[in-house]
Amino acid sequence: MAGKRENLSSGSVFEEKFGYSRAVKVGDMVFISGTVGIDYKTGAVSSDPHEQLRQIIRNFQPSLEKAGAKMADIVQITTYVTKPEIFHELGPTLKEIFGPIKPSNAALVVAFPVPDVVVEISATAIIGAGG
Repeated sequence: MAGKRENLSSGSVFEEKFGYSRAVKVGDMVFISGTVGIDYKTGAVSSDPHEQLRQIIRNFQPSLEKAGAKMADIVQITTYVTKPEIFHELGPTLKEIFGPIKPSNAALVVAFPVPDVVVEISATAIIGAGG
């Protein structure tokens, strides 16, 4: 048995507008939707890709914790960027955030419908995987 499904919202207007949840918890697994670095309080997007990446974590971490997981429980991420060189530029910041965890990672080059957004992250966590 997989367990009960629980949809978790971050309160972002995008979730209601487009019909998705920031996170979905099923059993001990937590699936984090693709999250961009928009500051939900101000609507601002930093021009700095590193700050966008840090804001992404600030945006999804509360939903991760609400599901009962922590950053160390993340086992997989997908990094979406607008240009390959952005992924390489973000390497040190990705390592700073995820280095101790070392989740699997796929990187994709995409176009975003939001101006100035250059990076997005989705993640999967298994509660308790981080020890």
